[in-house]
Amino acid sequence: MLDLEQFKPQYITDVSGKKTAVIVSMEAFQALLEDIDDLAAVAERREEPTLSHEQLIADLKQHGFLQS
Repeated sequence: MLDLEQFKPQYITDVSGKKTAVIVSMEAFQALLEDIDDLAAVAERREEPTLSHEQLIADLKQHGFLQS
């Protein structure tokens, strides 16, 4: 589970004290963008067929990427 405090967020509030925006460091922002990009890639590939470990090893050997 994501620990929000690791990002050390700061909040912008309206006059009534309701949080309206979040400020995070550029490092935290970049990490969040990378996570979002990774999740999008997983979602896009969700319906692709999978290979067993044995089939992957056989394919790598067949194409010369792995030696017997």
